[in-house]
Amino acid sequence: MAMKRSGEGPKVTRQAAKFLGVSVLSGVVLAGLALPGIGAFGLVAKGSVEGFDEIPANLKTPPLSQRTTILDSEGGEIAKVYSRDRTVVPLNEISPYLRTAIVDIEDSRFYEHGAIDLKGVLRAVNKNAQSGGVSEGASTLTQQYVKNVFVEEAGDDPDKVAVATQQTIGRKVKELKYAIQVEKELGKERILNNYLNITFFGQQAYGVEAASQRYFSKRAKDLTLGESALMAGLVQSPSRYDPVNAPKEATKRRNTVLQRMAELKHITPAQAAAEQAKPLKLNVSRPKSGCITAVNGAGFFCDYVRETFLNDPVFGKTKEARAKRWNEGGMTIRTTLDPQTQKSVQKSITDHVYQDDKVATAISIVQPGSGKVLGMGQSRPYGFGQYQTQINLSADKNMGGSNYGFQVGSTFKPIVAAAALEQGVSPYKSYSSPYRMPYPEEVETCGKPWKNSVGNTVQNENRSEVGPYGMREATAKSVNTYFVQLVEDIGLCPVVKMAEKMGLDPASGGKLKQLPALTLGGSDGMSPLTMAAAYATFANKGTYCTPVIVESAVGPNGEKLRVPKSKCSRAMSEQTADTVNALLQGVVEDGTGKEAGLSGRDSAGKTGTTDERRAAWFVGYTPNLAGAVWVGGPGDKVEMENITIGGVYHDKVYGADTPGPIWRDAMSGALEGRDAPTFGGSPIVDADKGSGNKGDKPRGPRKPGTNKPGNTKPGNTKPKPKPNDAKPDPVVPGGIIPPGFIGGAEGAPTEDEQ
Repeated sequence: MAMKRSGEGPKVTRQAAKFLGVSVLSGVVLAGLALPGIGAFGLVAKGSVEGFDEIPANLKTPPLSQRTTILDSEGGEIAKVYSRDRTVVPLNEISPYLRTAIVDIEDSRFYEHGAIDLKGVLRAVNKNAQSGGVSEGASTLTQQYVKNVFVEEAGDDPDKVAVATQQTIGRKVKELKYAIQVEKELGKERILNNYLNITFFGQQAYGVEAASQRYFSKRAKDLTLGESALMAGLVQSPSRYDPVNAPKEATKRRNTVLQRMAELKHITPAQAAAEQAKPLKLNVSRPKSGCITAVNGAGFFCDYVRETFLNDPVFGKTKEARAKRWNEGGMTIRTTLDPQTQKSVQKSITDHVYQDDKVATAISIVQPGSGKVLGMGQSRPYGFGQYQTQINLSADKNMGGSNYGFQVGSTFKPIVAAAALEQGVSPYKSYSSPYRMPYPEEVETCGKPWKNSVGNTVQNENRSEVGPYGMREATAKSVNTYFVQLVEDIGLCPVVKMAEKMGLDPASGGKLKQLPALTLGGSDGMSPLTMAAAYATFANKGTYCTPVIVESAVGPNGEKLRVPKSKCSRAMSEQTADTVNALLQGVVEDGTGKEAGLSGRDSAGKTGTTDERRAAWFVGYTPNLAGAVWVGGPGDKVEMENITIGGVYHDKVYGADTPGPIWRDAMSGALEGRDAPTFGGSPIVDADKGSGNKGDKPRGPRKPGTNKPGNTKPGNTKPKPKPNDAKPDPVVPGGIIPPGFIGGAEGAPTEDEQ
């Protein structure tokens, strides 16, 4: 015989006493008597309430978490996302078999008793006393519904879930009081409907509609008798009776439900026997949720939608409020994603860069004038496996991107040019632009001047690049010494202010560092989306528009939700924008970006390659689209020399030979069949030619479509020879520029930190 402590009765007696206490308490509650304190019953314990009257009178029912559907601009589905897979349906869209089966197996006297079933309590006391354990509970459907409300409100917080499900008398008392209220306010039919929509049925499915789709790939209204019995049996223990992983246990439980339905004469014994003899016949639909399921490589676009909801105050004043709104779901979100553009982006990526290459690429395309993000993709897809990532290489850190972004190299020079033009510098301004020169002794900033205290120098990429040069040729050839001399004249402050007006904030957050490295794009890291939106300013006649990704959103009840709007502001004069357009047209016509030029329409852009070739860029635009392409290694650690990318060998990677063709192909497909407007504006004349050529010659207006695409094609194993007039964009050689000039590197991020 087992030993027991003094004063401790047998286990059976203790269990009976516990249930008897609940039954007595239930009787008092039903009699409408106020309890001065449940401590009188010896029930005060950690986790219990102290008095029945102190429980709030109203049960706050949280909105049920449902699936959210994300659509492209044409209404096509990108992905379904959810915190909990649930689709709320009315009672008349649930099979009568299922409604009956749930009541019969969980609470057969549901329509006869109130919030608490005293007969059920006493039956449970007797049965559990006989078994010496807890073989039968006494909770009504109403009480179960209240408990599920507590669990739903707890969300995914494990501590809150533990409190909502803890086995204490205090929680039970709270559950009883709310059950009484719910019975009075809702009535039986609404309680049953709410219960069927809130309950967990296993396999990530909440509510009968999602569960019906999961196990049988059909609507809940179409469930047969046997299918309904299986579903009803899951409620007691979704894991134990899981028909996918435990079919034998699930079959036994289904047959128990059928037997109970026959005992209550809701089906005939013959019907029960016929269904019990059948196999389960599942038709399982696996959960398909989240941005990992997005079509056309739009996983990171999808993730950017989520980040927008979590970060933009228009969706809630606090971080917690926005997260709650997103997790509740049930929304239909129409985005700015253009299917044609996205397909072209994805095709260009897969044509030029392989998923398992040492380096990756990322592309963002926006619409000038509206800020709409029309396409976003990268070569390493959204996922958790090898050569996959959850880091959005197109976005800033606070929107799911890399910690530091990527240095942009010479693609920053047009911002320097725009700042100079706004300061009154002529586009014909000529500088000596030698191959190598001492860096200026002092450069003005918005505060304390920067001083070159150790006599450092700067040089161009090629020894043949010797001035004098004017702004157009210096931009086309991306001459470092020209732009350093230009910044010496105007200072860094106008450049920083221009960058801020164009939305060029560091990907890591904060403000741009006022270092000379900024002149050549070697300071703070940027994201492709930031660069695309900035260059769209030139295409939009000098007006910058913040990127937006959500067109509209509708809530679970069909209500229209407020969404973020693009904010547009003038960053420069139209004349400055027109001049920059002319400068950057020269880059793709006969400069470093010749391989990126588009056929049959005006285009402009700039190449960029960073120190040690850790990143290469092409950022360009037409009057109706702007896009940025970055190519580089994880953590910005791969030096792109003697490397194969997308099956093409490169002795050295430049912005022209890899990002340029990616941009060209992505933009060509995005623009196919669409209008081909021209930039317009006044042409500028050639500046002085380098190497002693002083001739100034008017160019005259350009004809649309004079840009010619390069001849690089995916799949080649040898690099194409570069034309003599399409020199690579300059790379500032390591060791010539001092620390703090190139990059102000605070330590390169690791691959995990990227």
